[in-house]
Amino acid sequence: MNHLSLIIQREYLTKVRNKSFLIMTILSPLIMIALITVVMYLSQMNNNKQRTIAVLDESGYLTEAFTDTDNTKYNILSGVTLDNAKSIVEEQGDYGLLHINKIENFDDVNNSIQFYSEESPSISVISSLEDKVEKELTNRNMAQKGIDIALIKASKIRIDIAQENFSGVKSSKIDSVVKLAFGGAAGYLLFMFIIIYGNMIMRSVIEEKTSRIIEVIISSVKPIQLMLGKIIGTSLAGITQFVIWIILGGVLLTVVSAVFGIDFAQAQTPQQELMMQAMDNPDAGMKMQGLFTAFYNLPLANLVIAFLLFFISGYLLYSSLYAAIGAAVDNETDTQQFMLPILMPLILAVYVGMFTVIEDPHGTVSTIFSFIPFTSPVVMLMRIPFGVPIWQQVVSLLILVATFMGTVWFAAKIYRVGILMYGKKPTYKELLKWIRY
Repeated sequence: MNHLSLIIQREYLTKVRNKSFLIMTILSPLIMIALITVVMYLSQMNNNKQRTIAVLDESGYLTEAFTDTDNTKYNILSGVTLDNAKSIVEEQGDYGLLHINKIENFDDVNNSIQFYSEESPSISVISSLEDKVEKELTNRNMAQKGIDIALIKASKIRIDIAQENFSGVKSSKIDSVVKLAFGGAAGYLLFMFIIIYGNMIMRSVIEEKTSRIIEVIISSVKPIQLMLGKIIGTSLAGITQFVIWIILGGVLLTVVSAVFGIDFAQAQTPQQELMMQAMDNPDAGMKMQGLFTAFYNLPLANLVIAFLLFFISGYLLYSSLYAAIGAAVDNETDTQQFMLPILMPLILAVYVGMFTVIEDPHGTVSTIFSFIPFTSPVVMLMRIPFGVPIWQQVVSLLILVATFMGTVWFAAKIYRVGILMYGKKPTYKELLKWIRY
């Protein structure tokens, strides 16, 4: 293994000096930040736009239900007919007209309310109007039936069941959400890293094989050294690119925010606005406090160590397979027949993590898939925030490492023969023969 460090160095320097690598390293954050800036700018423009909505309330119930906001102004009309109200709205260029007809019976209220506008109104505007009308008419209907609304509000009891295991460790629903978010992010990051940089390794092997440079290289080094050096060198180049993206992205966000005055933290979508309204209740502060408490309650040391070990082992496992595929074919078109068996376990792991770990992180399905080496890097990372015993993590990691070593042996056999094969499309039967050589 004397040449391994030289191969890693060569592979790393070849990657980071490559023009396409340099261009993508610089352009990717620029393109991403430009897209985010455009979306945020358009969102702010839309949020700053003030609409005027005319209201013609012939029932007399909803006059006080509409109060002006930063983005919406209500023009209450009275003493005019519906046709006159439409003319007024058109002349003034208002956003639309909400007409509430006389209401004889609250059961028929759905047929008494109509919104008129020149163009199709936005869903958020209509939803906001429906909420205001529904709340006001419901209160009046209850009052008409002799129901004491204040008494109903006072009678409501909010339940938030406290959770505690038999060891005395307390938790809550927010804890589960934070754990799920952390585990999901870790699993998804590994999935994306394998897809992006696994393909990079595969293309690198194909390029060297096509240019016949590999025939010169393997006269001095063993094929397995070459494969491992290529995997590790490309991985280090990928980590370098990832770190540059984070640093450059942070700098660009700061510059764009200072130059164009776009506050990314305050940018709001209609959904975020509804969320902020929900946060205005007295329980919001307690929920935020619960969120921070849940984060600090996470087994952070265990998560970081497990993330590094499973991330590296899982990535090396799949990267060796990508390298073997690259060695077996002559061009990227021929890789399609071998990609599905590699992608299937990864996709299955993500689906199991999303649908099974969420529902039951310690159930049979979740536990089994967290021990299967081709799915364990993703599923185990999603399970660990929910408290997986250390012995299960160790056993899963040992199985993963053992499988990685077996896969490297398997991939090296294919790699050793495949890198010298030209002009022939290999089949699965052919690959099995290569392993016995």
